[in-house]
Amino acid sequence: MAEYTQQQLLDLVNTVQVAPGNARVRALTQRIVSDLFKTIDEMDVSADEFWSAVDWLSRLGASGQTGLITAGLGFDRLLDIRADEADQKAGRVGGTPRAIEGPLFVAGAPTAKAEVRVDEGEPRGEVFVMEGQVLDLAGQPVPHAMVDVWHANEQGGYSHFFPGMKPYELRRRIETDAQGQYRFRTALPPGYSIPPNSPTSELFEALGRHGHRPAHIHFLVVAPGKRTLTTQVNIPGDTYIDDDFAFATRDGLVVELERDVAPAGYESLGITQPFVRSRFNFVLQNAVTEDEALPLTRMERVKA
Repeated sequence: MAEYTQQQLLDLVNTVQVAPGNARVRALTQRIVSDLFKTIDEMDVSADEFWSAVDWLSRLGASGQTGLITAGLGFDRLLDIRADEADQKAGRVGGTPRAIEGPLFVAGAPTAKAEVRVDEGEPRGEVFVMEGQVLDLAGQPVPHAMVDVWHANEQGGYSHFFPGMKPYELRRRIETDAQGQYRFRTALPPGYSIPPNSPTSELFEALGRHGHRPAHIHFLVVAPGKRTLTTQVNIPGDTYIDDDFAFATRDGLVVELERDVAPAGYESLGITQPFVRSRFNFVLQNAVTEDEALPLTRMERVKA
């Protein structure tokens, strides 16, 4: 039996192997494990604290809320910041700003051409229509682009994750017309908070932070030869629009609302009374590499 120093144990953990494995996974694991060893030592983490953390991680995984933690601790926005910095370095400018996708995208939403009603049945809030075009950097329409849209219900829940909601409720995919136009009807979504009495709320209570997100709508926009755009727009006037739990609010992504819009011309969406409207164009960059324009990879991957 061997006795190890801390460094000897760390070296063994990071180097022992019986097969080549995956070099990238080994490098990432080595960095993470080394940092955790250092944290435990320098912060004098007790056995009780360590096993409490392990229990919390187990409950977090079982709750399906890992994606909330990554957003709340800034990791999702960090990925966007790094991508923005890489674009700046490469001289790639223009286009609609990216914004975090979050953990709640689901592939396979029902598809409609040009327009669709995202909500179902009787309105559960203010009737809202968002419309515009998908354009390229030269301002030309991008025909037959695919626009995935999804948002929360009045309780802050997303279908496939929130009890009682129908499959693909408040989720649709719109194929733009020959002029790149899209429009959809839904209910103006509210902001929401992380689930109470959950592993996520436990952490943020311990951190002294709130868990509120301002009202927003998610989008994933793809078209042949164009860079896939993951973004979200915010609804103006929300209390937390400048204090988002997930740090996702961005300039250029806060829409303008027109109220008391006359229903004429919107009968195909079942609108007969004045409603709220927003006009917003999505501007796509050209794809430089193949993986920037692989909609099936983006839109059919498994999400937590």
